[in-house]
Amino acid sequence: MLHSITEWLLSNKIELLGAILGILYVVLSIRQNIFTWPTGLLTSVLYIVVFFKSALYAAMGLQVYYVFISIYGWYFWLRGKNTNNKSQAPVQNISRKLLLRIGVVTILIYGFILFILVNFSDSDVPFMDSLTTSLSITATWMLARKYIEHWIIWIFVDIVSSGLYIYKNLWPTVVLFLVYTVMALIGYVEWKKDLKSEN
Repeated sequence: MLHSITEWLLSNKIELLGAILGILYVVLSIRQNIFTWPTGLLTSVLYIVVFFKSALYAAMGLQVYYVFISIYGWYFWLRGKNTNNKSQAPVQNISRKLLLRIGVVTILIYGFILFILVNFSDSDVPFMDSLTTSLSITATWMLARKYIEHWIIWIFVDIVSSGLYIYKNLWPTVVLFLVYTVMALIGYVEWKKDLKSEN
C-alpha cells in the first residue's frame, strides 16, 4: 500500500506541486499580495506540462497566457502606488460598457479556440475545454486590473473545470479546483469589504 502511494506521488509530482502552488496563488490573490504573480507564473509553467500530457491543449495554451498575464498583473498591481499613493492599484467595479466589450471578446475567443480544437486536435472535450479556457482568459485579465467581478467568473469556471478534470482522472487537480471554488467565494467577500472601505 505504501509503495503504491509513493509510486503515485512520484509519478504525479509535477501536478501535485502545481496544485499546491495554485492554492497558494489564490490565497495570495485574496490578500492582494504582490507575490500572487510570481507564484502564478510558476504554477502555470508546471501546468503546461500536466495539460500537455493529458491532451488538454486549450488548457495548456491558457497556462502559456497565464505566464504573460502574470508579468502584466505584477506590473499593474505595482503601478498603482505611482497613481494613487497606495502600495498597489485599488479594487474596482467593472463598467457595464467594458463588461459588454469583454463579453464579446470572450465569445470570439471561445469560437476561435473551439474551431482549433475541433479541427486540429485530438481533444475529446473541445466544447468544455474551450469554454473554461476563454472564461479563464477573461477572468485573469480582470484580476490583473483588479475588477472584483472576476471572482464570479472564477466560481463558475472552477465548478465546470472540476467536472472536466474528474472526466480526465486528474484527481489532484480536481481537489485543487474544488478548493479554488471555495476560495473564489472567500475572495469575492474579502475584496467586497476592501472595495467598500475604499469608497
